[in-house]
Amino acid sequence: MKPLSILTLALALAAAGCSKSSSPTNPSPTKPTFTADLRPANENPPIGNAENTGSGQSTTTFDVTRDAGNNITACTATFVVNLTGFPAGTPINIAHIHQGAAGTNGSIVFSTSLAAGEVNLANGSGSFSKAGISPAGGPEVCNAIINNPAGYYFNVHSTLNPGGVARGQLVRVQ
Repeated sequence: MKPLSILTLALALAAAGCSKSSSPTNPSPTKPTFTADLRPANENPPIGNAENTGSGQSTTTFDVTRDAGNNITACTATFVVNLTGFPAGTPINIAHIHQGAAGTNGSIVFSTSLAAGEVNLANGSGSFSKAGISPAGGPEVCNAIINNPAGYYFNVHSTLNPGGVARGQLVRVQ
């Protein structure tokens, strides 16, 4: 009887070890997050004036709603941008995401809603953030960026460089 009891106990332990865990899964879904290394040299053409000394980093986080088929039905973004090394008093007038590969210029697909005069880099450095921003093109824009972040770039514009002063391709980090 003893060998049968040991075998029964061993099988019970093995079965318990193979059972589905009852620990809860993470209730909040991962939010797609992208960064961009902003450089004047990344502009097309590269910046050659006094503002070519600057650099920055942007982080864009999407808050998406999905249907039962996992399709994005709604999307907003939070933009956080840090800039440094620009001449004192550099105004950042607009900022947004463009569609386009590195070295090519493309159309705007997602604006941060930054207004002219809202950000002034008084000492050459500064930051701004915008939250709850929806793309004009709807959730399809977010889906396209999620599926091909390298096909999009983040761009900030100044008064001296209205076509863009620093830009970087989006890289998905989450």
